[in-house]
Amino acid sequence: MAPLPTPPAITTAPVRPLGNFSVLRQRNFAWFLTGTTLSNSGQWIQQVTLSWLVYELTGSGAMLGTLNLVRSLATLGLAPLAGVAIDRLSRRRLMLSTNSWLFTISLIFGFVLYYNPTLIWPLFIFSFLGGMAGAVDMPLRQTIVFALVPRSQAPSAVALVQTGWAVMRSIGPAIGGFLILWVGPQGNFFVQAGAYALVALTILKLNFPPDRSNLKPGGARGNLIEGLRYVIGEPTTRAFVLMGWVLPLFIIPTFSALPPIYAKDIFGGGPDILGALLSAVGLGGIGGGFVTASLGRLERRGLIQLASLLLLSFSLIGFALSSQLWMALLYLAGAGFFEMIYLTTNQTLLQLSIPDELRGRVTGIVSLNMGLMPIGALVAGVGADLIGPQAITLVLSAMAGIIAVAVYFFSSTVRDYRLSAAMGQGEEVAG
Repeated sequence: MAPLPTPPAITTAPVRPLGNFSVLRQRNFAWFLTGTTLSNSGQWIQQVTLSWLVYELTGSGAMLGTLNLVRSLATLGLAPLAGVAIDRLSRRRLMLSTNSWLFTISLIFGFVLYYNPTLIWPLFIFSFLGGMAGAVDMPLRQTIVFALVPRSQAPSAVALVQTGWAVMRSIGPAIGGFLILWVGPQGNFFVQAGAYALVALTILKLNFPPDRSNLKPGGARGNLIEGLRYVIGEPTTRAFVLMGWVLPLFIIPTFSALPPIYAKDIFGGGPDILGALLSAVGLGGIGGGFVTASLGRLERRGLIQLASLLLLSFSLIGFALSSQLWMALLYLAGAGFFEMIYLTTNQTLLQLSIPDELRGRVTGIVSLNMGLMPIGALVAGVGADLIGPQAITLVLSAMAGIIAVAVYFFSSTVRDYRLSAAMGQGEEVAG
């Protein structure tokens, strides 16, 4: 059996001082950030449209959970193979192909809803087809960040990409909610198609480094196993992969499956209230993203990750106990703030622990954690039907908080992890 590739080695090479946002001066990254943010806008408009339509037509939390399950089935099946394709094929062509697929299905389903807005089954087909694109697009974009920017600027670059995602999580649902009122659900799908057309222009502006295949002979299966062996055998990567499971299982369901129920049944509103709830999370995420990008070379990133998870749990518990909409929005903004710090820190440390020659394959395997999201969404949806949305939010949030405390006491790999180890540098940095 061939030995596992080693994680990036620690060196003593000096690092030039860099501003936390200096990566924005790089034209390549600026275009990439613009395109990724536009792509996220289409996805968030899509999410609010699909969620509202399904709950409006069925009145079932379980159906909302099932919608997320259908979307993630494609991720479970394709994400590992997508990682192999990322290491093997031209990344520009993959980006263009994925974006073209999203443009096409958005346009087609816009016309489907235009002619018959009461059909339910096309919504599930669209979710599955969109999940196929997401299975490729998500690991591809995570990988490309590290191909476009120097390693020393990767933490800020990842944080800014996630901030763009938070901006669209704030603006996208609000736009989606109001578009439902103004032009109907079919209009939202046409807006998505327009966003993907603009994304194609940004892809054409990117200058990629020369494509090279890092795959060994033996076909996709052998190369996929090589990536899996690395995740299992490298303790640091394994620890952060497991920490990545917390969000899709216990946190994201509250943000994705339950908001339509809160909007309609708890706060007595419509699409505008749904957009406000989701936008509050996004506004908090924007602040969290900028804070993370501003951390510079602060060392104790593992500890920051755990603290943000615990505070995220407390914020969602406060949201579930809120009786007033304004209070609920404040707690959701806090939840979005701490979620962004947790997510960005986890992704950055995870990606920095992966060797460049395995990045696509390992990222594809890591993307399987989003396949856990439908499990959490289904539990949240069924729980909302059985014990109410507030009670199930309390249960899921409390479990996330317990995990944060348990990892602090029992996992020194996460608790004591320092940025210098992730960056592969040995010089002293700010503590």
